Amino acid sequence: MELWRAGIPGLHLRPAGRGTTSRFRQVMGKIERLNALDTPVEAARPLASRLVRNERLRNVLHGKATGIPLHPVLTDVPFGAWFMAVYLDLYPDAGTQRAATRLIGLGVVAAVPTALSGWAEWALAGRQTQRVGVVHAGLNASAVLIFAGSWAARRRGRRRLGVGLARLGAVVLIAGGFTGGYMGRDRGEDRV
Repeated sequence: MELWRAGIPGLHLRPAGRGTTSRFRQVMGKIERLNALDTPVEAARPLASRLVRNERLRNVLHGKATGIPLHPVLTDVPFGAWFMAVYLDLYPDAGTQRAATRLIGLGVVAAVPTALSGWAEWALAGRQTQRVGVVHAGLNASAVLIFAGSWAARRRGRRRLGVGLARLGAVVLIAGGFTGGYMGRDRGEDRV
């Protein structure tokens, strides 16, 4: 069911109007059909498959007991930490800046289990979703590296550089979030 049909406000992936598809869906459709992404898909497949080989671990990661996969829940930690740090960067006092630095670090550390749970979801997705998934992973990996650079800069007393990197990381993270949200729309529909 589409979010717009449920009356839930937020990102609407419905057609842009009168039978046309939104620009976002057009771009995602091109990514889904991009055969050039099959090389990174095949490269990632063996590693991701290891995450779902163990049935108990697979059940936890995919939310068999709860009905909610772990990945969407875990994304809240780095996403929330990083965006709270970007907000705190608006305040110049030393205590707030220490808190922002700690939040950037929390996000970097929390990105590891978040990524692992995402790869476990990806391992059971269909080819088109996996193509979008490698783009999603690339964007998110870039964001993690940018935020890690922000964390390092802040710890070395280079606050201005750290703030600038965090803002750049936030933009990349949003792009990664949109691709992840797009993949989530058909979670379970195209699993192999």
